Amino acid sequence: MNTVWMTVAAYLLGSISFAVITSKLFGIADPRTYGSKNPGATNVLRSGNKSAAIVTLIGDGAKGWLAVWLAIRYQQQLQVGDATIALVAIAVFLGHLWPVFFRFVGGKGVATALGVLLGLDPWLGLATLATWLVIAFAFRYSSLAALVAALFAPFYYGLLFGVEPQLLAVFVMSGLLIFRHSKNIGNLMAGKESRIGSKSKTAAKAGK
Repeated sequence: MNTVWMTVAAYLLGSISFAVITSKLFGIADPRTYGSKNPGATNVLRSGNKSAAIVTLIGDGAKGWLAVWLAIRYQQQLQVGDATIALVAIAVFLGHLWPVFFRFVGGKGVATALGVLLGLDPWLGLATLATWLVIAFAFRYSSLAALVAALFAPFYYGLLFGVEPQLLAVFVMSGLLIFRHSKNIGNLMAGKESRIGSKSKTAAKAGK
């Protein structure tokens, strides 16, 4: 029973879309109406409001970290195994991708996935973040950085901890991240992908 309610609670926490909430608080356009139409930090940045993008990034990452940290913190008291931790990790991530509070229209999950990895282990999260940063700074494509980081995350986990239930959760998140970036992959191959920091004219007009 504990596994069930912990998984459901994680999904509901993940369903909180900080991109949408933050945009309303900052008085800028709904991120689902411009740019990539993705409710995430990168698209919020296209509005030109860096503060809103930072708050979105922190919020989306924090919810992933919090769900996993709480599950690990109270694992013994609640008498649940590592499989439950893996389910919580997947659930909070799925909540971000398909949020029940926002008609199941969510983001691509990069920040939330990073939060989950940090919750599982700080070194795992930092290694994946370093991978994202290297690719992002080298090529200026957030999507490319996310794809490369997603490919390396399971490798890092296996290297640090071997085969565990949480490794399956990392594989699932990586697979879903790549799936959610399928359009970006096409744009990258066609040379049409927007670079980090580029503004959306639609967002600028909508925010006026």
